[in-house]
Amino acid sequence: MPQLIAPTLRVQASFLEAMKELRAEGRGEAGDDSAVGREIREFAAEWDDPVVFSRYTDWLRSMTREEVVRPLGYVPCTNLWYVDGDTYLGRLGLRHELNDFLLELGGHIGYDVRPTARRRGHATAMLRAALPLAHALGIRSALVTCDTTNTASRRVIETCGGIFEDERGGKLRYWVPTRAEHVSDRP
Repeated sequence: MPQLIAPTLRVQASFLEAMKELRAEGRGEAGDDSAVGREIREFAAEWDDPVVFSRYTDWLRSMTREEVVRPLGYVPCTNLWYVDGDTYLGRLGLRHELNDFLLELGGHIGYDVRPTARRRGHATAMLRAALPLAHALGIRSALVTCDTTNTASRRVIETCGGIFEDERGGKLRYWVPTRAEHVSDRP
């Protein structure tokens, strides 16, 4: 049964396969300013080394702590991977607060599903599982955004109870209640 877990060396082989899939669709290129895009550019050349990969997963896990020095513009964030056994299916970032950029375009929660695992309900399950975690952080309504052209992500957000606010900078902005009784149980 797939679940959200902290980044781990255990799924390195499957993670590397997933990153190849994402790179094949153009992720990590200069215009990709997503978390996965930035990390592909910064770390991908050395991810196959278990020592480097272990440092990478340690770095991702450390981002939750307030005292950690972060790159400019980063806020405390719980990084989680969605896995089924040792198979990496996707990732989710739960940002503990919003800075100006995140309030405008990025939101509290961002997620990616590897191409070969899409259209199976994983993104919906990931977002649904993250909402109680957001609530535990004191976030009563999570801002979740998607590109205006990303119909699949829009459906995920709406299925999880997202209430459309507006469109800004090519992004649709939704507020998703984090209390369990407000989260839809629809697939």
